Amino acid sequence: MSPDKIPDKIPDKITVIGLTGSIGMGKSETAKMFEKARIPVFDSDAAVHILMGKDGAATPLVSGLFPNVMTPKGIDRKALGARVFDDPAALKQLESILHPMVSDMRQNFFDRAAAEGHDLVVMDVPLLFETGGEKQCDFTVVVSAPPALQRGRVLSRPNMTVQKFENILAQQMPDEEKRRRADFIVQSDQGLSYAEDQVAKIIENIRMKKDI
Repeated sequence: MSPDKIPDKIPDKITVIGLTGSIGMGKSETAKMFEKARIPVFDSDAAVHILMGKDGAATPLVSGLFPNVMTPKGIDRKALGARVFDDPAALKQLESILHPMVSDMRQNFFDRAAAEGHDLVVMDVPLLFETGGEKQCDFTVVVSAPPALQRGRVLSRPNMTVQKFENILAQQMPDEEKRRRADFIVQSDQGLSYAEDQVAKIIENIRMKKDI
């Protein structure tokens, strides 16, 4: 449900790094490593959570279309997902609400990063390649791990089932193809220190490339 297209109005001095990876690969932890390196990160899923939270800007509109998904804490995303699953018309209505709002949040993120003097930003986008979002990124980073480790990580999550896991995988580009398309790959199966070292080297490499 999260809108994954990057807006066009990117300040000239900002270099955009698209960060992606299939479920269970360690993308969220890798995003934290970029933040630790003082690279601003925009998380599209987190933006949707904010918009559909208790006081979120999208909550009144979404609950108006789908009244049975409202809770005291905001929109029940699980119930909403079930409502729009296999209903293209309902999904399109939902996207017509969320996409412009997330786009505005992203644009504010870019503008703020430029105003604060940042030269790099990270766009944490689960479906980066699936939606063509990589076309507006200067570099792409894919987080990857062996299939057995990925499966073990995901199936250890609360309320996760084999069927649900397989359904999610079916909606995502295969890891092998993502790796083929990536400018850089972070292997998340060698421990946090190893991954942090990879991220540091990627940042250094990108800064060297963009200055050439």
